[in-house]
Amino acid sequence: MSVKILSGQPVAEKYKQLLSKRIDLLKKENIVPTLAAILVGDDPASKIYVNTKHKTFTKHNCKSIVYEKNSSITESDLINFIDSLNLDSNIHGILVQLPLPKHLDEKKILSSIDPNKDVDGFHPMNVGKILIGSPNFIPCTPYGCLEILKFYKINVSSKHVVILGRSNIVGKPLMALLSQKFEVGNATVTICHTGTPDLKLHTRLADIIIVAIGIPLFLKSNMIKNGVDIIDVGINRLEDDSKKGYRIVGDVDYNDTIDKVNSITPVPGGVGPMTITMLLSNTVLAAERKLIKET
Repeated sequence: MSVKILSGQPVAEKYKQLLSKRIDLLKKENIVPTLAAILVGDDPASKIYVNTKHKTFTKHNCKSIVYEKNSSITESDLINFIDSLNLDSNIHGILVQLPLPKHLDEKKILSSIDPNKDVDGFHPMNVGKILIGSPNFIPCTPYGCLEILKFYKINVSSKHVVILGRSNIVGKPLMALLSQKFEVGNATVTICHTGTPDLKLHTRLADIIIVAIGIPLFLKSNMIKNGVDIIDVGINRLEDDSKKGYRIVGDVDYNDTIDKVNSITPVPGGVGPMTITMLLSNTVLAAERKLIKET
């Protein structure tokens, strides 16, 4: 079987080319799509993610402003700061890097973002709009998954999609999106989680499997049928004997499953490049909507 490797890089590059034309049109109106990224604390992984986003925005003639806050910041102070960004007409998108310190209520913080600046798509209003089939902003990682499926012409309609993981960031939004009558949708969706008995019973029936559980090399060949399409959202560090002392792997055992799949995203290089691209896309969209509203 000839396996199709679903690299995210060509998808991201094509999408960025389309975005550059929209960014140029905004520039003619003296508008630079601008993201405010809030980083609370000094988590090394979070800093890397925020810096990568910043570089991507700068490279594509957009603006990213990183606001670093002490991990001891109070909930009220953080919400007040977000309120100031909500009122700033030069800010089009607001992102709060997760996870937050334990003393901060994540739901309350995310709910304080103006839904029209919520480019991560986590505000309850935006989550609800996805459920009724009228998305305002689609969360970036699920959005990236959909664009990969679309780019590689993997038909989803009338297929059985099994999602492993019920997070608010990936699993639940994908469940809602793929079950809608969208271009990439109209699927029968099963979502599996820690309370799912006999997981193999579900994964072996899947035409498409999307894995987002944060467990390295979890999905094995004995859990899938021949010819399945797999989107691996996971990104994990696995210790090894290399100079770095680790390697990056997904939630799918790539080497074990490769001979049975029709297509699969690699890790790294699959969904990862798409996530930041879709954040850029959502921020450009927010800037365009603001322009339309003001004209």
